[in-house]
Amino acid sequence: MSAEQSTSPDDLLTVGEVAERTGAPASALRFYEALGLITAERSPGRQRRYRRHMLRRISLVLAAKRLGIPLTDVAAILTTLPAGRTPSQHDWHHVSQLWKGELEARRRYLGNLERELTGCIGCGCLSMRSCGVRNPGDQLARHGQGPVRLEDDIEPDPRTAQVARRE
Repeated sequence: MSAEQSTSPDDLLTVGEVAERTGAPASALRFYEALGLITAERSPGRQRRYRRHMLRRISLVLAAKRLGIPLTDVAAILTTLPAGRTPSQHDWHHVSQLWKGELEARRRYLGNLERELTGCIGCGCLSMRSCGVRNPGDQLARHGQGPVRLEDDIEPDPRTAQVARRE
């Protein structure tokens, strides 16, 4: 379709057109469809055709993927969009509000990571007396698995915070 022609959110696009427009390979489009993230229709020759408004869904999937958001989380959000029609501005606003909390939590997590790394690596000493990563007697085990200091419900180590403030 040339740029001079009028476009509609309900225009049908081929897999190749969608892949070219979004940068997502055809195999990824089929995978996203199998997961229910996007939908396609079939031409009389049984070829996939995507409604133009699927470009926004695909863009959201790709952005979430870059941020490390699991596709199951993306699918949960996308189920709030209407399946049988082009999503309205109100529909997309609702989706953005759902993402807001998730993105804020990720920002906090990254801030905590930066604070810990600045305190540990930024000081240059790697002293076991003031290291915020130090965990004598595995005291952090009671808070769960993994990098629990980076979670919101764990108080930052005051020694690490002091080192970070000196920077």
